[in-house]
Amino acid sequence: MDNQDIRTTMDRYWEATRAHDLERVHEFYHDDVVVEFPQSGERIRGKQNIYELRAHYPAKVTYKMLRVSGDGNLWTTEVIVTYDNDKGRPVYGVAIMEFRNDKVAHETLYFAYPFEPPEWRSRWVEIIKEPLK
Repeated sequence: MDNQDIRTTMDRYWEATRAHDLERVHEFYHDDVVVEFPQSGERIRGKQNIYELRAHYPAKVTYKMLRVSGDGNLWTTEVIVTYDNDKGRPVYGVAIMEFRNDKVAHETLYFAYPFEPPEWRSRWVEIIKEPLK
Protein backbone atom coordinates (compact mmCIF):
# COMPACT_ATOMS: atom_id res chain seq x y z
CA MET A 1 0.00 0.00 0.00
CA ASP A 2 1.18 3.53 -0.67
CA ASN A 3 0.73 6.46 1.72
CA GLN A 4 -2.55 7.58 0.13
CA ASP A 5 -4.02 4.07 0.50
CA ILE A 6 -3.02 3.93 4.16
CA ARG A 7 -4.34 7.45 4.79
CA THR A 8 -7.67 6.40 3.28
CA THR A 9 -7.66 3.31 5.50
CA MET A 10 -6.93 5.48 8.55
CA ASP A 11 -9.81 7.81 7.69
CA ARG A 12 -12.17 4.85 7.31
CA TYR A 13 -10.92 3.32 10.59
CA TRP A 14 -11.54 6.51 12.57
CA GLU A 15 -14.91 7.05 10.89
CA ALA A 16 -15.95 3.57 12.07
CA THR A 17 -14.47 4.23 15.53
CA ARG A 18 -16.41 7.48 15.95
CA ALA A 19 -19.58 5.66 14.83
CA HIS A 20 -18.96 2.89 17.42
CA ASP A 21 -19.17 0.32 14.61
CA LEU A 22 -17.08 -2.45 16.20
CA GLU A 23 -17.58 -4.87 13.32
CA ARG A 24 -16.19 -2.38 10.82
CA VAL A 25 -13.40 -1.15 13.13
CA HIS A 26 -12.02 -4.63 13.56
CA GLU A 27 -11.91 -5.30 9.81
CA PHE A 28 -8.82 -3.05 9.79
CA TYR A 29 -6.84 -5.36 12.12
CA HIS A 30 -4.84 -8.48 11.36
CA ASP A 31 -6.08 -11.52 13.28
CA ASP A 32 -2.81 -11.55 15.24
CA VAL A 33 -2.79 -7.80 16.01
CA VAL A 34 -1.11 -6.67 19.22
CA VAL A 35 -2.55 -3.61 21.01
CA GLU A 36 -0.61 -2.10 23.90
CA PHE A 37 -1.42 0.40 26.65
CA PRO A 38 2.06 1.28 28.03
CA GLN A 39 0.70 3.51 30.81
CA SER A 40 -1.24 0.62 32.38
CA GLY A 41 1.25 -2.07 31.31
CA GLU A 42 -1.34 -4.03 29.32
CA ARG A 43 -1.04 -5.93 26.05
CA ILE A 44 -3.97 -7.41 24.15
CA ARG A 45 -3.14 -10.15 21.66
CA GLY A 46 -5.47 -10.92 18.80
CA LYS A 47 -8.31 -9.18 17.04
CA GLN A 48 -10.97 -11.14 18.94
CA ASN A 49 -9.61 -10.09 22.34
CA ILE A 50 -9.49 -6.39 21.44
CA TYR A 51 -13.00 -6.70 19.98
CA GLU A 52 -14.33 -8.25 23.22
CA LEU A 53 -12.57 -5.64 25.38
CA ARG A 54 -14.19 -2.84 23.39
CA ALA A 55 -17.58 -4.57 23.26
CA HIS A 56 -17.60 -4.75 27.07
CA TYR A 57 -16.20 -1.27 27.69
CA PRO A 58 -18.20 0.28 30.56
CA ALA A 59 -18.39 3.82 29.17
CA LYS A 60 -19.55 5.65 26.08
CA VAL A 61 -16.56 7.19 24.36
CA THR A 62 -16.45 10.06 21.87
CA TYR A 63 -13.49 11.10 19.73
CA LYS A 64 -12.34 14.39 18.23
CA MET A 65 -9.61 13.94 15.66
CA LEU A 66 -6.81 16.49 15.78
CA ARG A 67 -4.26 15.13 13.32
CA VAL A 68 -3.38 11.98 11.37
CA SER A 69 0.12 11.68 9.97
CA GLY A 70 2.51 9.02 8.86
CA ASP A 71 4.71 7.54 6.23
CA GLY A 72 5.16 4.01 5.02
CA ASN A 73 3.90 1.50 7.58
CA LEU A 74 3.96 3.78 10.66
CA TRP A 75 1.07 6.19 11.31
CA THR A 76 -0.06 8.29 14.27
CA THR A 77 -3.33 9.86 15.23
CA GLU A 78 -3.72 12.63 17.80
CA VAL A 79 -7.19 12.62 19.30
CA ILE A 80 -9.24 13.99 22.16
CA VAL A 81 -11.19 11.26 23.90
CA THR A 82 -14.15 11.93 26.19
CA TYR A 83 -15.66 9.28 28.46
CA ASP A 84 -19.22 9.69 29.71
CA ASN A 85 -18.37 8.03 33.05
CA ASP A 86 -15.63 10.63 33.74
CA LYS A 87 -18.02 13.63 33.82
CA GLY A 88 -17.09 14.48 30.26
CA ARG A 89 -13.49 15.23 31.20
CA PRO A 90 -11.47 15.14 27.96
CA VAL A 91 -8.24 13.20 27.56
CA TYR A 92 -5.55 13.70 24.95
CA GLY A 93 -4.64 10.50 23.15
CA VAL A 94 -2.08 9.30 20.66
CA ALA A 95 -2.54 6.12 18.66
CA ILE A 96 0.52 4.71 16.92
CA MET A 97 -0.37 2.14 14.26
CA GLU A 98 2.01 -0.13 12.42
CA PHE A 99 0.70 -1.63 9.20
CA ARG A 100 1.57 -4.96 7.64
CA ASN A 101 0.29 -4.99 4.09
CA ASP A 102 -3.19 -3.46 4.24
CA LYS A 103 -4.07 -3.94 7.93
CA VAL A 104 -2.92 -2.87 11.39
CA ALA A 105 -0.48 -5.36 12.93
CA HIS A 106 0.47 -3.37 16.05
CA GLU A 107 -1.12 -0.44 17.87
CA THR A 108 0.15 1.49 20.87
CA LEU A 109 -2.18 3.88 22.71
CA TYR A 110 -1.17 6.69 25.07
CA PHE A 111 -3.56 8.91 27.07
CA ALA A 112 -3.00 12.03 29.18
CA TYR A 113 -5.23 14.55 30.94
CA PRO A 114 -4.67 18.23 30.11
CA PHE A 115 -3.04 20.41 32.75
CA GLU A 116 -2.41 24.08 33.42
CA PRO A 117 1.05 25.28 32.40
CA PRO A 118 3.32 26.15 35.32
CA GLU A 119 4.05 29.82 35.84
CA TRP A 120 7.84 29.34 36.09
CA ARG A 121 8.21 28.67 32.37
CA SER A 122 5.91 31.43 31.11
CA ARG A 123 8.72 33.68 29.86
CA TRP A 124 9.86 31.03 27.34
CA VAL A 125 6.54 29.81 25.99
CA GLU A 126 3.45 31.13 24.30
CA ILE A 127 0.01 29.84 25.13
CA ILE A 128 -1.72 28.18 22.23
CA LYS A 129 -5.46 27.96 21.89
CA GLU A 130 -6.35 24.63 23.41
CA PRO A 131 -8.72 22.43 21.40
CA LEU A 132 -10.45 21.54 24.67
CA LYS A 133 -11.52 25.06 25.58
